Amino acid sequence: MTIALWCVLAAGLMPILCAGIAKAGASDFDNAGPREWLARQEGWRKRANAAQNNAWEAFPLFAVAVLVATVKGGPASLVDSLALAWILFRVGYVACYLADRATPRSACFAFALFTTIAIFVSPLWA
Repeated sequence: MTIALWCVLAAGLMPILCAGIAKAGASDFDNAGPREWLARQEGWRKRANAAQNNAWEAFPLFAVAVLVATVKGGPASLVDSLALAWILFRVGYVACYLADRATPRSACFAFALFTTIAIFVSPLWA
C-alpha cells in the first residue's frame, strides 16, 4: 500500500480524533445524547466539534482524489508527498481551530484544498 492510501485512513480517523478532543475530560458528557451535548458546548470544545464537522466534509474529496490518482497512474512519489502535506495542513487546521486562530486556519484550509486538487490532477503529470 502507498503512503497516500495510508493517509486516507489517517484522514478518515481525523474527525473521530476531533470528537475525542471535544469530549476529553468532560465530567458532564452524555453519551446518550452526544450531538445535543456537543451543540451546547462553548470555547475550545465547540471549536473541536466544528473541526470534526469540517474534517468529515473534507474527507470525501481527499479520498476520491487519492483513489483517482492511484487508479489513473499519478506519479506515486508526488501523490504520496501531496497526501502527507494534506495531512499536515489538516492537522494545522485543527490546531488553529482549537487555538481560535481564524486567519491561519483559513490558510491551512486553502492549502489543503489546493493540495487535494493537485492530487486529483496529478495523473496529468505522469
